[in-house]
Amino acid sequence: MSKVVLLFPGQGAQAVGMGRGLADRSAEAKSCFERASQVLGYDLLELCSQGPAEKLNETAFSQPALFVHSMAAFAEFRGAYPERIADVVAVAGLSLGEYSAACAAGAIDFEDGVRLVQERGAAMQAAAEATPSGMASVLGLDLEKVQSICEQAKQPGEVLEVANLLCPGNIAISGHVASLLAAEKLAGEAGAMKFIKLAVAGAFHTSVMRPAMERLSKGIEETPFHAIGIPIYSNVDAQPHIESRELKSLFPKQLVSPVLWEESLRNLLKLGVDQFYEIGSGRVLAGTLKRIDRKAACECIGD
Repeated sequence: MSKVVLLFPGQGAQAVGMGRGLADRSAEAKSCFERASQVLGYDLLELCSQGPAEKLNETAFSQPALFVHSMAAFAEFRGAYPERIADVVAVAGLSLGEYSAACAAGAIDFEDGVRLVQERGAAMQAAAEATPSGMASVLGLDLEKVQSICEQAKQPGEVLEVANLLCPGNIAISGHVASLLAAEKLAGEAGAMKFIKLAVAGAFHTSVMRPAMERLSKGIEETPFHAIGIPIYSNVDAQPHIESRELKSLFPKQLVSPVLWEESLRNLLKLGVDQFYEIGSGRVLAGTLKRIDRKAACECIGD
């Protein structure tokens, strides 16, 4: 039996124009945008396909946009590869993408997923606006060096932490603005290839997001979660989970915990996967997979 794993992208993968091709090709994909628009109260497909980019890039809008786009792409995947569904042995998503993975695995209904990511985006946007902060990718350094830079650059009373371990040589850090500026200088001195400030609202996956975690927890607790048919690999511990109560506990923690993406991919590869599919916007996750195992096969489904 073939083994298939589905990967779902997170915030940062959004781009003006996404969704139009899917909606034109697939009635089911178009229906995803229409159903989501009823929940959200605005025309999501218009925002995705026409922008403006400034609005689409706002956390409160980009998160619902990416979730719905991924579920529309998942609808296209089911139509194009119906025989592959039975071969799916696990799913995983990068940060926000974990909600897409949960919906694909049957843990949450589509409309409930739209409401949750809308609340998640709004909560994170509010937490970010309350504390001037951000994120940056540090390329070309190992984890130990990046952690040392964070410790040295962190200003008194501020936060600066490793937030996302994407793949070898690609680690994101999050924190207050002054601490990030100090880290940029130290990273250059330490030999980093690049220090890239990310287009996000704030210090995601750190304690700065604690108010968002508390707000999101209420929404998650009120949302029905169903029995899961496919293991979901969590960002928090890089382990598979099939119990709904575990997901309800892990989803809020994800906001204040580093994303263990590289470890998740390594654990997935141990399953003997024949084919990965990146379901949604962009090709970032396929790139991270290739950095870990150049021979891993990954096809991108989406625009």
